[in-house]
Amino acid sequence: MMNVPLLVPTMLERAEKYFPKKQVISRTADGIKTHTYKEIGERTRRLASALAKLGIKRGERVGTFAWNHHRHLEAYFAIPGYGAVLHTINIRLAPNHISFIVNHAEDQVLLIDEDLIPLVESVKDELSTVKAFVIMTEKDSLPQTTLEPAFHYEDLLKEGDPTYQFVKDLDENEPAGMCYTSATTGNPKGVVYSHRGIVLHSMALGLADSSALSESDIAMPVVPMFHANAWGLPFAAVWFGTTQVMPGPYFTPKIIAELIESEKVSLAAGVPTIWLGLLNELEQGNYDTSSVTRILCGGSAAPKGMIKAFETKFKIPFIHAYGMTETSPLVVLSRLKSYQQDLSEEDRLDIRAKQGSLVPGVEMIVVGKDGEVAWNGQEMGELLLRGPWIADEYYKDERTLEAFKDGWLCTGDVVTVDEEGIVKIVDRTKDLIKSGGEWISSVDLENALMAHEDIFEAAVVAVPHEQWQERPVACVVLKDYAKGHVTKEDIYEFLRPQFAKWWLPDDVVFLDTIPKTSVGKFLKMALRDQLKEHLSTLS
Repeated sequence: MMNVPLLVPTMLERAEKYFPKKQVISRTADGIKTHTYKEIGERTRRLASALAKLGIKRGERVGTFAWNHHRHLEAYFAIPGYGAVLHTINIRLAPNHISFIVNHAEDQVLLIDEDLIPLVESVKDELSTVKAFVIMTEKDSLPQTTLEPAFHYEDLLKEGDPTYQFVKDLDENEPAGMCYTSATTGNPKGVVYSHRGIVLHSMALGLADSSALSESDIAMPVVPMFHANAWGLPFAAVWFGTTQVMPGPYFTPKIIAELIESEKVSLAAGVPTIWLGLLNELEQGNYDTSSVTRILCGGSAAPKGMIKAFETKFKIPFIHAYGMTETSPLVVLSRLKSYQQDLSEEDRLDIRAKQGSLVPGVEMIVVGKDGEVAWNGQEMGELLLRGPWIADEYYKDERTLEAFKDGWLCTGDVVTVDEEGIVKIVDRTKDLIKSGGEWISSVDLENALMAHEDIFEAAVVAVPHEQWQERPVACVVLKDYAKGHVTKEDIYEFLRPQFAKWWLPDDVVFLDTIPKTSVGKFLKMALRDQLKEHLSTLS
């Protein structure tokens, strides 16, 4: 067979050649902007040539600090197409984490959205490697900033070469991109993606039993482009010629619902908190969502009640998935097998609420304290993964030794696997609740709570207990209309038929909001701190 390298820029070249009329629809601060893939290709080549003028050398990192829009998409291909490394920076991180990852990655240039300038200005004196700042703006002139030297993105493109040829003498195993995990303790950990890994992961997204992304789709990655490359969707969508809808800055559930209706979105991807907000909006409004053929949900476990609401109330198929920054991220995805279609609605929902089966190309083992556990849907163990788009180390980080062992990534997620290989996330190892020597899954309790029609969000945390070691406490956010009407006893009545008595939370705490990480997951460490005074009275 021919030894042809798998390279990121060839994906854009395909879109330019075979899908020049297909579009990228981008919501910006000034409204909706539409570009064809032919135009995106030309603008990307101009940007790639401009990197030389900025003094970027092959293999150096270029950071992006931006929302989901067409300019960010251009950077996705221009930077690796030049032979540099795309570093997507989480705009929601704390300032000290932002300066840490920019310095740790040794970013040479930062591409920044205009509205995010103040964030970068607040840490600019701490950035030791950045030589230039490129401002992505809708304005004709450079906005006022203390960042220097600063360049206007569109001016750089005007001066760039529209015929620039992407670098071809790349090894497919060379770095193309990198992203840092959103740390709950310690500094974020860097993950480097190779050209080969990105291309193979993109191919997996197009499999019929995966997300089935294709040219005929209109895809909207609501998941941020700084969160594991928006789950790889922008790369795959360009390669397949898929129309893309970029939701832009400061979107709301209302904006997402309006974009689905106006642009006839067929596939949307995001974390559960996004879909909880959208579900609430759809229940209050009157939107046409008939174009949506599937929602892709990952990042944390989706509540069973939410899946059921989307599928029964709004006839929107809901695909549960699982992955990590370290896994590019897609590894497990929930699809019913052909013979499972005849099961009862409740049995089908039980399967759909699990994380699902491995995507082709990835391997797993599940390890307990005594070695690999049985695939019987009962025994729990830590999920270990390996495959061509799974990282094999953290970037310049000694924590590599903890997470990567004997060729496997130790995910830190506790799972069960049934006889047919269907994975169910039980909990993070650090979030499992050990009560009297027995394990309680906070995820199962959370999913049950969020199936309650009056509950908007729920998180369950472990609290120390003198007799039982740990006990669960439920933190609940009620829907607006239910506040002041739903009681703790109402919630206990709802839970009692579903769980053994010793699983029931020791208390139910009503909150206005639940703290979240920068990518929308429940931040249980902050929640425990927030509740310390209250929880100290329970034991």
